[in-house]
Amino acid sequence: KSGLDPGGAWHAWGMACLKAGNLSSAREKFNRCLKPPMDLNQLNHGSRLVQDVIQYLESTVKPILIADDDYFATLKELEATLRTRSLSLEVMCEGKIQHNSYYQECLFYLHSYGTNLAIISFYMRHDCMREALLHLLNKESPSEVFIEGIFIPSYESGKLHMLENLLETIDPGLESWGVYLIAACKYLQRKNYYHILYELQQFMKDHVRAAMTCIRFFTHGAKSYTELGGKQTWLLKIKDHLKVYLQEVSRSSGRKKVTFTFRKKMSATDVSRHINTVDLQMEVTKFLHRCESSGTSQMTGSSLPTLFGNNNMKMDVACKVMLEGKNIEEGFGIAFRVLQDFQLEATEVYSKVAKQLVKQQQYSEIRQLLKCVNESGVAAKNDGDNIILNCLNEFKNIPAEDLDNLIQDMDSDENKIQAYVMCNKLRSAYLVSVRQEKTRAVQLVQHVRQLAETSGDDVVKAICAQWL
Repeated sequence: KSGLDPGGAWHAWGMACLKAGNLSSAREKFNRCLKPPMDLNQLNHGSRLVQDVIQYLESTVKPILIADDDYFATLKELEATLRTRSLSLEVMCEGKIQHNSYYQECLFYLHSYGTNLAIISFYMRHDCMREALLHLLNKESPSEVFIEGIFIPSYESGKLHMLENLLETIDPGLESWGVYLIAACKYLQRKNYYHILYELQQFMKDHVRAAMTCIRFFTHGAKSYTELGGKQTWLLKIKDHLKVYLQEVSRSSGRKKVTFTFRKKMSATDVSRHINTVDLQMEVTKFLHRCESSGTSQMTGSSLPTLFGNNNMKMDVACKVMLEGKNIEEGFGIAFRVLQDFQLEATEVYSKVAKQLVKQQQYSEIRQLLKCVNESGVAAKNDGDNIILNCLNEFKNIPAEDLDNLIQDMDSDENKIQAYVMCNKLRSAYLVSVRQEKTRAVQLVQHVRQLAETSGDDVVKAICAQWL
């Protein structure tokens, strides 16, 4: 008469029936106020009213088996119980859940008015993980429901192995779980739970991704190559994963059927290249670890470069290897292989090393570097000269004797003249200029005279004028 919503009254009446143990009347009353959710896959446990019913039923579990309860049960109740059982995929847990009428009542309300997440969470709460997984598969629920309802509760309660065993039992190839497992990996990565991630990737036999996680374990948080020296077992694990992957690829290449759709794929060429990278990183690690231990290491940088980074980082590795040995020659071989394997810009790296040596005032080592570069067999004609010119560009204060030695080591007279001009040694530039072929010598001497005039060097200006 007053036009009020009767839902609240029906709900209260239903709860009263439940508390009185009259389950069939409660169903009838709740039927008038409870509605199934619009979207069964929404990430919540359904309406508050349904949750209240389930909460009450779970807290009032009566340890009476259906066999004893038959005496009290009406035919209608028995029929409802049977109907509920068929709703729950015809697979029930062994033990109390199967036999207790209050649990059956929970399932009735969950299947009638609850979300998939609520049903799955109910099974998980009562140690029915298999039923939770089968429900997820049957309803083709999205991966968020799997993560929220099954995966998080499993690893939080230390039941990850149990979950893995069940996934494998239900589908030995794991194909039907692919989308869920990938989603779980992404979730763990977002949370930075790398140890659980690695464990899961090994279970999935996703060797390429497992190798990538091992790279992270090797590089993450290390401040020195002494630390990396102690983490070399991860490098061995990377190699193991990649080798197993190669074996699996070669085994399956004979079969026509393409399997393992959710595992990361990589060409055999790429895998072999990565294995070479790991081998080279092992050499680099051993070498730099030894240098740091013996105290020859001088470089200190904010980040620690490894061969698993981008090209700039790989170039930093090559520089570090050359600069941290007893002398340039000791690390040049490994550095040269790094430059060759990754096709890096060698001259840029050599120039970087030379500049560092100037800073450290190790001028004889620069000459050693030039010798190594020339003997490497792949240096272009002017590589050595360009390394020196790059140094002079940046450092004007190299001691005179060392400067002369470096410039005299240059191959091309043109480059020597350029170097003398850069260092304002115009007399030396003039002396090299006059040794050139007549026409070119005239051009060069005119240029030196012009520079002498600009800088107010009357002596060199007069010499040039006299020669011209």
